[in-house]
Amino acid sequence: MGTPKDKVKFNVGGRIFETTATTLAIAGENSLFRAMLDENWNVHSDSAMTEYFIDRDPDYFAVLLNLLRTGELYIPPKIDKYLLYREAEYYGILDHVRLAKWGPFDGNRAQLAQPITDWSAANGTLAYTIRASPSGWCCLAQGSVVRVYDWMLEEHPIIHIAHHKVRDICWVDDKHIVISSDKRLANGGMRLFNASTGGSRCKFQVTDRSSGLAPFSTASTLDFGSDYKLFSSCENGDEHHGIGNWDLVTGKLINFHCSPPHLSLKKASRLQWLPGTNCLMAFYLDCAKVDIILFDFRDNTTVRLLTEKHDRPCDRTIQDAIVIEESSSICALRWNGALGFMDLRSTARGVNWRNTEDPFASPYFPKLAYHEGQLFSSFNNRISVHSGSDWLRTSQLRHSDFGAIHDYSIGGNRLFSLQSTGNIINVWETPRPPII
Repeated sequence: MGTPKDKVKFNVGGRIFETTATTLAIAGENSLFRAMLDENWNVHSDSAMTEYFIDRDPDYFAVLLNLLRTGELYIPPKIDKYLLYREAEYYGILDHVRLAKWGPFDGNRAQLAQPITDWSAANGTLAYTIRASPSGWCCLAQGSVVRVYDWMLEEHPIIHIAHHKVRDICWVDDKHIVISSDKRLANGGMRLFNASTGGSRCKFQVTDRSSGLAPFSTASTLDFGSDYKLFSSCENGDEHHGIGNWDLVTGKLINFHCSPPHLSLKKASRLQWLPGTNCLMAFYLDCAKVDIILFDFRDNTTVRLLTEKHDRPCDRTIQDAIVIEESSSICALRWNGALGFMDLRSTARGVNWRNTEDPFASPYFPKLAYHEGQLFSSFNNRISVHSGSDWLRTSQLRHSDFGAIHDYSIGGNRLFSLQSTGNIINVWETPRPPII
């Protein structure tokens, strides 16, 4: 119950609302209401109830005020949900709308939501990479352009990398992305962009020739670590490969781990920063072999965790690998969908293969992901969800109308899957449990 001092009055577009400072405090520090109240979330006046005028639509304000009061989001038929999202963004409570509409992403309870279909293959170029942001946005690479979609699944200005193919995209926060291309690093082959406007913020410098990273090097696979560190798999014109480490704030090269010649490493297929050990895992896949390498930035050492040679590209080799820090293990995914696990605490570095999807299938684009205690593996037109200490398959996400899943990414309580045909991005979300 609010006290007289706790009461707040709003005049929104000529309509009067009364609520309490206690209710408004639920909106959080970044909301519009925070500026109206003092540091203790009390009204500034000790006398009569203060009235605040807001020149916005009162019908939409009523829906959002009830959300703060009850924690539940009810959208009447006359309310346009996209306009409601924009109003929530104006008041600084869009996160509350997201949390009320969807719960934390759970692969076992995920449901297929509205797909993204309003884009086409430019000049016959299909999209091949998709990345989800921490706030539920996504971006996809399509030849020399990057398309960005916000939380409302509306497209923002296209980012053009003129005459150069995009190699990878990495979200560094909920507003900015780094894009690498086949353009030389010295000429801006890796840049930081504002995801909303498409504006270029900075390019990453190559200033230290003694590091082994020459100005004509190019960047490819990306990952973002703690303390504003950006990592990229790089290669020189003479095919000397390694991992570059940049300061995201200054754009300056911190160091470059040149791959030891005896390892014969090329471009990494995956980079994964491990905050618990201050190390970087790099997965390498080429036509001759597979390598899993650990770069230790504490003492600048390189450790080969696993290598697997194969004679033919069609051999059942490892196609992807990911570190699960909570269990100090590595999960590997074979071409036929089989999962294998390797204990990083053991001196015996063999892979224990546990299950197989289909040894006779013609697989496409197998990929692993890990999110909030669940392991995900894609195989053809489905994504399997594995749970529990034994990583048993507990559910599948599947939509067979648009071909195999080319790529997928999880972020902001959503899973985005990019289909190989039909120019379709399927969006999976988890309904919020009802409030009892």
